[in-house]
Amino acid sequence: MPTIDPSATTPALGSLREIEQRVLWLATRIIDAANRREKGEVKVGGHQASCASMVSVMTALWFGHIGGDDKVAVKPHASPVYHAIKYLTGELDRSYLTTLRQRGGLQAYPSRTKDPDVSDFSTGSVGLGAVAPLFSALTRRYVASHFGEQPDARFIALVGDAELDEGNVWEAIADPATKGLGSFTMVVDLNRQSLDRVIPEIAAVRLKRFFADAGWHVAEAKYGSRLTSAFARPGGDALAAHIDAMANEAYQALFGMSGERLRSKFLDGADEAVARFVSDVDDDELESLVTDLGGHDIGLLLETFRECDREPDRPSVVFAYTIKGWGLPIAGDPLNHAALLTPDQIDAVRAQVGLDEATEWDRFDADSAPGRICAAVGGSINNPPPKPRPILPVPAAARAPMGSGSTSSQEAFGRVLASLADVEGVGERIVTAAPDVSISTNLGGWINKTGVYAPVAVDDHGGAERLLKWAPGPTGQHLELGISEMNLFMLLGQLGLGHDHHDQHLLPIGTVYDPFVLRGLDAFIYGLYNDARFIVAGTPSGVTLAPEGGAHQSTITASVGAELPNLNYAEPAYGTEVDWLLCDAIDQLSRPGGTSTYLRLSTRPIDQSPFGDALDRLGADPLRAQVLAGGYRLIDGSDDGRPGVTIVTTGVMAPEAVTAAAELDREGVRATVVHLTSPDRVYQDWRAGYRTAISSAAGAASSCHLQRLIPESERSRPVVSVHDAASHSLAWIGSALGTRQYTLGVDRFGESGTIADLHRATGISVDDVVNAALLGLGEDH
Repeated sequence: MPTIDPSATTPALGSLREIEQRVLWLATRIIDAANRREKGEVKVGGHQASCASMVSVMTALWFGHIGGDDKVAVKPHASPVYHAIKYLTGELDRSYLTTLRQRGGLQAYPSRTKDPDVSDFSTGSVGLGAVAPLFSALTRRYVASHFGEQPDARFIALVGDAELDEGNVWEAIADPATKGLGSFTMVVDLNRQSLDRVIPEIAAVRLKRFFADAGWHVAEAKYGSRLTSAFARPGGDALAAHIDAMANEAYQALFGMSGERLRSKFLDGADEAVARFVSDVDDDELESLVTDLGGHDIGLLLETFRECDREPDRPSVVFAYTIKGWGLPIAGDPLNHAALLTPDQIDAVRAQVGLDEATEWDRFDADSAPGRICAAVGGSINNPPPKPRPILPVPAAARAPMGSGSTSSQEAFGRVLASLADVEGVGERIVTAAPDVSISTNLGGWINKTGVYAPVAVDDHGGAERLLKWAPGPTGQHLELGISEMNLFMLLGQLGLGHDHHDQHLLPIGTVYDPFVLRGLDAFIYGLYNDARFIVAGTPSGVTLAPEGGAHQSTITASVGAELPNLNYAEPAYGTEVDWLLCDAIDQLSRPGGTSTYLRLSTRPIDQSPFGDALDRLGADPLRAQVLAGGYRLIDGSDDGRPGVTIVTTGVMAPEAVTAAAELDREGVRATVVHLTSPDRVYQDWRAGYRTAISSAAGAASSCHLQRLIPESERSRPVVSVHDAASHSLAWIGSALGTRQYTLGVDRFGESGTIADLHRATGISVDDVVNAALLGLGEDH
């Protein structure tokens, strides 16, 4: 929790208001300039009204509250406000101010990977940026427990009120893992408008109760100092009651009115006491008075933020009452969400802040009070270039190669992870997480070695005597979450930014039931977009989880894994493949240009002897190289004069492919089985070759790994692919080899049954593989 420095001085409010007005102007003009560029096929867009409602909050934060170690997630539609601040503080070059939503320029929403003025968190998919700093605060707490005390830091999320409709926000708030994070504050921009309308019942009282019931400190900046003073005068209680009772729509309408029209609208339905109170207030003063909201009172905002600092043992939420379009001609208009100021309105706002066309983009004079504040803030909070992640001594393998016996890929994963706990320089940096599925995803051995994390030791009432040692404490390296896949991926994403945000490189590994990867997909994508590095094991997967039924049988996750950027999807079958791929995945978390990894695993025990045969045939080092490249010849069916077929498989279907090859051999057909340990890497390797040829006009693509596995002499053979996933996930292989392909996969929902039942029902059984191969050979003759 940040230590409050009582000697810290706040800049003069007059100077902060000057900065506030300049930020409002720049944010408005940045959007205006983007929309005055040459028109394309679609509108450029931007959100001048949404920016305006956040200007006061962000001015107070950046210029009067936060320091260099603090981290802030900016409301997506307020990105131009952030860029205006970064320009005034010297981090952003002036040339970028006219590049909003332009390639190579300022992104539509804050991006920590694509904006020149790097933000702490990418935002844009609403609800995710709202809780990213909460999980970053949890990461900071974990880092402090394991690597020593860290510099004080606040973690702040700026969110729109309608963003609280997102369910993932409440999942994060309710999770016990986020309890007690006093360094986190959520600031809610309570402007009472969504995209299309004024929200009739935003139910702020109900929302405050939700937060309070979750154990949060609840604060508000509702009315500004002028209204607060008026409420304190005789008769002011009637004024306060009348404003509190006004419908959101009626109150919003006041911001588009003035003079007698505003007075009449304001007094509609008011009692005599209110009319008497405002009778001696002139029209201009009345307009200023009744629209004086706390979310635009910088002094009140700073006081409210400091109040949150005095709550070290629980998160805080601040409800900042604002007006959408504040300070602009479109203030309060229920349809102002995507509205743009006209050229005449832009001219008027420019003149209002004392600028002209020659000076409109200027910073403050360096010798002025606002200029000195901007320079001081820039020196303190502007983000330095990121440092490379450290390269760790990750072994090539954690265990001896396994070429006999039987094991599942999930069981192998648990054993390898437990062995990695003993690797110096690596084991202490691994941190695991699971949404209440740690035992059923084979994390038990790891937990017994490293423990469960809690910021303080927790008595588990005799747990030390049990087979599983579940005794939470500050040295534990497993974070157990409630049943929320969104929380899992949000946490993995923030743990995966440990080096960038907390100067400690962590190795995050999460486990989740594979079908429920899709439940957390938005947060999964968010982590990858942020360039977070982590590993997730989706297990068990596929219809091979036969008795569990269709609700727990995943079919499209392989396709998702292959299609996501910044991610390598792998699907090992054999124990040593899991070992090699997991060690490589951990190494990738450190490497420049490295990726996150998704391992799709199974609980089905598999005979390891086919892998042992390949190990004897190829040798450990060459086989490992092929496994990491994405695949190898599990059964070598080189041409012997008989008709031939190539069976391509991945993961848990390897036994069916091997059995089918043996049956075909008895039918007089020579079959090669290619096991793709990472279809993703093999596909990307093939694609990179032809993409290079296209871009360079070379005329021919270079050889890829798949083509090296299947020599020219075998490429005329038909290909049969079989996958316990959607059939299209491997359907590109025929194109890569220039031959016919018969794709077998799961293209329907599953059901309960035996493995054999489900494989027959979905068309991926041994008989299906054999019949597809014979069909292909029959079409050759």
